[in-house]
Parts: sequence; C-alpha cells; structure tokens
Amino acid sequence: MLPLFPLQAVVYPGERLPLHIFEERYQQLIHDCEEEQITFGVPTFINKTLDYGTEVKLQKVSKRYPNGESDVICTGQRIFRVKSFEEQLPGKLYAGGRVEFLDDNTGSAEDLQEELLKNMAILYVELTIDNPPVFDIPFISYQVAHKVGLALHQEYHLLTLRSELERLNYLIGHLKVTIPVVREMNRAKKVIKMNGHFKNFDPLDFKDFKL
Repeated sequence: MLPLFPLQAVVYPGERLPLHIFEERYQQLIHDCEEEQITFGVPTFINKTLDYGTEVKLQKVSKRYPNGESDVICTGQRIFRVKSFEEQLPGKLYAGGRVEFLDDNTGSAEDLQEELLKNMAILYVELTIDNPPVFDIPFISYQVAHKVGLALHQEYHLLTLRSELERLNYLIGHLKVTIPVVREMNRAKKVIKMNGHFKNFDPLDFKDFKL
C-alpha cells in the first residue's frame, strides 16, 4: 500500500515539488517519511477521479512551524495508476491505496527536442517573456511540460503517455496550435489600441478603379 496525497495538480518524474503541510493527516505522513524512509504518491484529482499519479520522495523539511505545520521539498519518482483507494490506511490519518507502477519507453530523438525548443522560443517571443527558461539538449519532456502553457487536463494527458516520443510530439502539437492563437491575440490588441487614434492611410490610386 502506498500512502497517497491527492492534489489538483500534475507532478512529473524528476520534478522538484515544494509543499506547505498544514493538515494533521499530512503532518503525520511527513513524519512517517522522515522516520521510516517511505515514499508517497500524488495522484492527480481531475474529473472527480483518481487514476494516474506520481510517486514522490521527501528530500528535506525546509521549515518547521510551532503549530506543527512545515514546508517540505519532494522530488517526483515513478508514474503509477491507482488500483484501489482507502481514505485512511490502518492506524493512520492519511489515505493510501494499491498502485501499479508503469513502464515507460524512454527512447527520444534530438530532432524532436530541437523542434520543441524552437517552438518554445517562438512562443516566448510572442508572449514577450523576459528571461525565459533555457534548456539544453538532451532533455526530457517532463522538464519542459510546465513551461509551455498547458492546461491541467493537458498536463494530465501528458502524464498518461507512456512514450517519450509521444510526449514530445504532443508538446510540439500543442505549441503549433497555441502560437497562432497568441499571434492573433497580439494582432487584436494592436487593433484595439489603434481605435480612436488618427490613422495614416496610404492614398489609393484610382486609375484602375471601375464601377
């Protein structure tokens, strides 16, 4: 049985996850992680269900508060599917369940990585983002997944894909849809800003004009 900490968020393998722990059940969970060196799972709560999630490992407790609350840093490990769920594990305050850890096809392609980074750079230019994040090849899709403007359901879909090539193609496809939308929004903003201002139109040449 794996202790579970459901969140309305997606955690990816290798991701650094800062958490503020304030509920008594999760204070107990963090205590058990420290004392017993156990891991716990963060299944994504989406569409009122728990299905896919990521195992995380406690790295450190960065701050403790007098009332028992704490700030902790965890790291994503393996992806799993929830097979069963219990609101409270025996003798514990926190939830848990049986999970199936999933295999993954980690094969990748540098050409897809290059295409993804190229499209990310275009997006950042369109959004006029200062000091955009920089990624070096090789990298994995999970490292950039939170940096391309995915909605929660899209981040969750990426979590369910079991091939790195699939994930790279999914992110590239998302950007190819998103970039034209952002460009159109930028164009609309320019038009709106022009409204009410004097406009300098080019004079028309009527020589070839006929009724």
